[in-house]
Amino acid sequence: MTDIRYLAPRTLEEAVGAFAAAAGAARILAGGTDLLVQMRNGAVKPGTIIDIKKIGAMTAVDDLGGGAFRIGAAVPGVVLAEHPTFGKAWPGVLEAINLIGSKQVQGRASPGGNLCNGSPAGDSVPAMVAAGAVVTVQGPGGRREMPVEAVPAGPGRTNLAPGEIVVSFTLPARSKGSGDAYLRMIPRTEMDIAVVGLGISLTLEGGIVKAARVGLGAVAPTVLLVEDAAKALIGSRLDDAALEAAAAACRAACKPINDKRGTIVYRTKVAGVLLKRAAAIAAQRAGGN
Repeated sequence: MTDIRYLAPRTLEEAVGAFAAAAGAARILAGGTDLLVQMRNGAVKPGTIIDIKKIGAMTAVDDLGGGAFRIGAAVPGVVLAEHPTFGKAWPGVLEAINLIGSKQVQGRASPGGNLCNGSPAGDSVPAMVAAGAVVTVQGPGGRREMPVEAVPAGPGRTNLAPGEIVVSFTLPARSKGSGDAYLRMIPRTEMDIAVVGLGISLTLEGGIVKAARVGLGAVAPTVLLVEDAAKALIGSRLDDAALEAAAAACRAACKPINDKRGTIVYRTKVAGVLLKRAAAIAAQRAGGN
């Protein structure tokens, strides 16, 4: 059996240095709920494991005021669920993160790991995309920011440069009359992989949609920002015609596969259904209900 080196750096600089020095032979351990499974089935065989949960910035949740938050990439889902203000500002993001695995998994699993695993069906990612979240990454070349939707490159792949680590997510301030929601369709009642996942964020003023973002998962090689769906909703009162136009935009964006969980036709249809349902929930929340 090949020896594996385990490191638990206390600073981000140490982690970046070790990750870069490993030249692709290391894996980041945020929660390990994906990594350890992949190691057991032989899908990955890292020479070094770098545990980032002992780095303060990676596990902090900062309420920046006005509904804005900075979330460390390794913050466990359970910490966000117990946070006094996060779920009030971003209920859709929270419900998406809280769909990652069982209660036991929630004690370890993190949004950073969910994103960097590169699964098109990662639950937290469409909700983060809909929220307009931005990730801060750090590597040998320094720090930079990128929108969440720019990170996935394909199943199991990201657009991070060699040696870069996701440090945190920043969610923007919330305007009055804003609400978000996340829905997914799964074959079982819980602890399954999404057939389709959809996140939406809306801002309403006088009943009219002033801003919207839609994130769509499990229907293409990467999670999608569906700009045409948002455009169909903006300026409307979420009437049937606007909702159908947004649903049609979601269906048009789909590039799914047939697998044991769902067919191309089924996934495409469900994407439109979830758009309408999630929009209704987000609108209700935007009204303070």
